[in-house]
Amino acid sequence: MKLTYNGPVDGPLFVFAHGAGAGADSDFMENIAQGLALRGVCVARFNFPYMQQRIDNGTRRPPERAPKLIGQYAALIAGIEQPMVIGGKSMGGRIASLVAAQLSSEKALADNSLIKGVACLGFPFHPTGKPEKLRTEHFPLIEQSLLIIQGERDAMGTKEETESYDLPDDIQWLWLEDGDHSLKPRVKSGFTQQAHLQRAMDTLAAFIKKATTNG
Repeated sequence: MKLTYNGPVDGPLFVFAHGAGAGADSDFMENIAQGLALRGVCVARFNFPYMQQRIDNGTRRPPERAPKLIGQYAALIAGIEQPMVIGGKSMGGRIASLVAAQLSSEKALADNSLIKGVACLGFPFHPTGKPEKLRTEHFPLIEQSLLIIQGERDAMGTKEETESYDLPDDIQWLWLEDGDHSLKPRVKSGFTQQAHLQRAMDTLAAFIKKATTNG
């Protein structure tokens, strides 16, 4: 898997994975990467192999199963020899959090020591329309600082829903008013997606810098 970089090469590193349906060069990924670069963060993006095959062949392929994606993400970061925060949009953030949890549970200290934090934008707490199928069992295994940036009305985990989950108390949250899974609010809310993205990037940049400096 090939890494594409934005931002200062000597800046704090964020490895940023895409969601299930759009690749590393989607508008959302591009906006966040460029915004973080302007804030002094080095962002490394990549396409999971299934997504790269979509792009190369022009055919739609569903994401591979989580264990395979976890292995691919873990193999990618094993080749990075500097402190980093790992994370992603939706599925990408979930896989990053599972990588951190797996490495911690396996006590793979050599692989785990350079991961200083995990950051998720629009975490898919459950599939759309299936709130009973929670994807939260691994959270207590994550040893690093964890930031979740979420729209309050995200169809994969609203603010009201997550308040009922048994989640670790030390998760850092940024809730964006009336935001959906892409952090976009409705026009009638009085908020804008651009303003939400700016807040997200400010919070994310500060988190990455603190984690890689003090982690």
